[in-house]
Amino acid sequence: MKIAVIGGTGLIGSRVVEILNAGGHQAVPHATSTGLDLLSGKGLPEALTDADVVVNLTKPATFDEAAPAFFQRTMDNLLTAAGAAGVGHAVILSIVGADQVPGLVFYRAKVLQEDLLKAGPVPYSIVRATQFFEFIDTVLSWTSDEHTVRLPATLMQPVAADDVARAVADVSVGVPLRGTRDIAGPEVFALDELGRITLAARGDHRAVVTDDGAGLYAAASGHALIAKDGAVIARTTYREWLALTAGG
Repeated sequence: MKIAVIGGTGLIGSRVVEILNAGGHQAVPHATSTGLDLLSGKGLPEALTDADVVVNLTKPATFDEAAPAFFQRTMDNLLTAAGAAGVGHAVILSIVGADQVPGLVFYRAKVLQEDLLKAGPVPYSIVRATQFFEFIDTVLSWTSDEHTVRLPATLMQPVAADDVARAVADVSVGVPLRGTRDIAGPEVFALDELGRITLAARGDHRAVVTDDGAGLYAAASGHALIAKDGAVIARTTYREWLALTAGG
């Protein structure tokens, strides 16, 4: 099976390509570095030539008010080209709870991307993942200084990028879901607790201060970011992943 992976050089995309090729498929990574510009459509017809499946893992440079326009334009380009090329399956990666956090413009933009895919001409699958382990350090950096890290007690169920990539690869080689599959990690944490666990593993002695108005995820409440019944629950725990990445 020939699979075009757009955004195939990134955190998830590079892993998806590796998994698919190891499974005997022909997965080809595409990105701006390979000559494909999804915003303009440059290189898109060539990337989709003879492709059975297209996986779109691209994201905008920023998570601000520019995000909806990015997804509108890139999905319009992708779906037009995929329909013309006769691609039989289009897959995107979205976010668990994206439709539950309207206060975040990036989450609204991901819902727009999902809706465009659903309304398009190509049979589709949507994989929704929770927050990646690999992004937790970045989340902590948004509201930190040399002495403290301020974090809300927002509940989340983070997952390893490797596990997300396997879920995307599995869906890509299957029959189009014409729906959504969720994947999440095996544990639920409050974000402030997750911060304390992370800093301890990193040997960082800053204090975590619980502040329910701090940072991006202050906009999420209750169980908005937690996977619902029927989700794929990955096996890798956060502490296992930390032990590897912290060298402990």
